Amino acid sequence: MIVIGGGFAGCEAAWQLAKRGIDVTLYEMKPHRYSPAHSMDSLCEVVCSNSFKSDDITTASGLLKAEMRLFDSIVLKAAEETKVPAGGALAVDREKFSKKMTELLEENPHITIVREEIEKLPDEPVIIATGPLTSQALTEALAPILGEKSLSFYDAAAPVVTAESINMDIAFCAARYGKGEADYINCPMNREQYTAFYEALISAETASLHEDIDKPQVFEGCMPIEIMAKRGERTLSFGPLRPVGLHHPETGERFHAVVQLRRDNTEGTLYNLVGFQTNLKWGEQKRVFSMIPGLENAEFVRYGVMHRNTYINSPKLLTPGLALKQNENIMFAGQITGVEGYMESAACGIMAGYLYGRSLELPPQETMMGALMRYITGDCVGDFQPMNANFGILPSLETRIRNKKERYGVLANRALEKMKAYKDQTED
Repeated sequence: MIVIGGGFAGCEAAWQLAKRGIDVTLYEMKPHRYSPAHSMDSLCEVVCSNSFKSDDITTASGLLKAEMRLFDSIVLKAAEETKVPAGGALAVDREKFSKKMTELLEENPHITIVREEIEKLPDEPVIIATGPLTSQALTEALAPILGEKSLSFYDAAAPVVTAESINMDIAFCAARYGKGEADYINCPMNREQYTAFYEALISAETASLHEDIDKPQVFEGCMPIEIMAKRGERTLSFGPLRPVGLHHPETGERFHAVVQLRRDNTEGTLYNLVGFQTNLKWGEQKRVFSMIPGLENAEFVRYGVMHRNTYINSPKLLTPGLALKQNENIMFAGQITGVEGYMESAACGIMAGYLYGRSLELPPQETMMGALMRYITGDCVGDFQPMNANFGILPSLETRIRNKKERYGVLANRALEKMKAYKDQTED
């Protein structure tokens, strides 16, 4: 079996196949060729935020991870060994995580990793998990088979600064509502500081995308902060810069807005600006983001970048088993199918590897993995758009529960019961 792509989906698919005793050749084009967003030689590179979101099962991301653990997710195995403090979230040291993923796959006797770019489709069964930055050669090879142009949108990554360059006389450590450890560094703004920052942000110069379309579609889950700001002056203060649940731990002072920074590596020497995905020119990033109190002398070790993402019209093209309707020897997994997010991509890879060669139905609609797979392969109302894990795609409860956290808890418990039963019924 061939798997193309050494990202989250490809690695999970290869791992699931290998667990079943199926020999896998995993193709990864790095280091011979890199996409615009990648820089490390190792597999499963984390190119955007280093957070895999909440681990609490009363959140959609937490429930998704709980289901993935039932399938012995290799991504979560590596994440647990390389995690960094992030309150209630699961965040990783991106370099150590990628290296651990590479080691685990290289050690598996059923997996052979080939460092080579695939420019045409092989004749044998294949899982295509090349992600949102599929190479031009493979995209061209897929075009005649797909029979239509791929859709596209744009994804942006946040900048990273050194911890020692943050002015802790102004910034302070705290977790929102005091939940968990004080793992986040918070840069507070009064109204005047926020207004000045906002005006500079919306007038800053953005980088050219150099793409062949005039009006890129921007996915809401990775909205560049400058685009978000242009929706209105209060958008950021009610969004990623919201001060709710944050006050100075010593003085009790409350603020008009707060920028949060999250640890980016195990040692705590690097922090990323939470919610600051951006396409501003690098000089503009330095100028505008240095206006944030506490970051006036910040050392930027990585500026934000923006790149093109490509995904197929999965509801039209794929079977519920993630195979191409016209050729079931070709399967797709990960962001190229229209799931959006690290864990969502990994979960899609798990399902591709688990379903391959087996006459199985998808997990129940009541599970997060089952609902996601049905979203990308079922009937679509209107234009097909990428989807994160969320409770809105799960069937409603028979009895209405008004309290949201309680309702999500009941939905999560139902999902895990259904998934455990599905797993028991489908194990070889």
